[in-house]
Amino acid sequence: MAKLQSNSIDSNLLRIEADRFIDSFLHHSTGGTMVSLDNSVLARIEKGGKRYEALVDPDKIEEWKLDPTKFDLDEVMAMDEIFHDARGGERPTEEILMKTFETLDVGKILLIILEKGTIQLTTAQRKARVETMRQQIIHHIQTQAIDPRSKSPHPRTRIELALNESKYTVDPFKRLEEQVKDAIAKLKPLIPLSFESVRLAFRIPGSSYGRVSNLLRSYQQKEGWLENGDWACVIEIPAGMKGDIIGQVLKRASEAEVKEL
Repeated sequence: MAKLQSNSIDSNLLRIEADRFIDSFLHHSTGGTMVSLDNSVLARIEKGGKRYEALVDPDKIEEWKLDPTKFDLDEVMAMDEIFHDARGGERPTEEILMKTFETLDVGKILLIILEKGTIQLTTAQRKARVETMRQQIIHHIQTQAIDPRSKSPHPRTRIELALNESKYTVDPFKRLEEQVKDAIAKLKPLIPLSFESVRLAFRIPGSSYGRVSNLLRSYQQKEGWLENGDWACVIEIPAGMKGDIIGQVLKRASEAEVKEL
């Protein structure tokens, strides 16, 4: 009977350990909020005839690659583990990891996978990310550039049509700044683009200072208080943003005065 009781205890312990493993797989946390499995994608690399995979957040991997100290690993990975087959749960041994990557540090291995491997997106995921990046590129160019003939921003539709005509291929993971630069090179033969800046002087009633200063702070060159209690500042912005900035200031302070310098 003692032997049967021991087997029963062993069975219960195995069941508890299995439950713990499943719970850690679904809800694992090391202090931060890990990426959910539903929102993760596969990062994959082939080395030495073997496949190595990690489950990652597609929205954060580019930022993390630029500065691994910016996020905890939990914020980038759904599980802080490296797999041969993530969907099947097949893991490499520590010996194989050390031989292949010369480290057991999951963060360092992930960086190698992200830099030299590929991200496995579904067709729907890739399409959505490409369209989001495409809209960001168009928005950036519209707010930063002007038509040198009219000194006004190009309509969004004109930039969009020109980008289509240029056959520019949007990368769902390449940094926005790099893609904007590449897209501009493709667009210049098709539409005139000029990147100029303008300096604007604002005079704002003191009662509206808080609402307006938050908007203009990042563009300010100088500021000061006038004797009557008004606040004045000078800003420098891309010419394409002029109309939008003035409109936003007037919404916050209808009595504001503005002058282009």
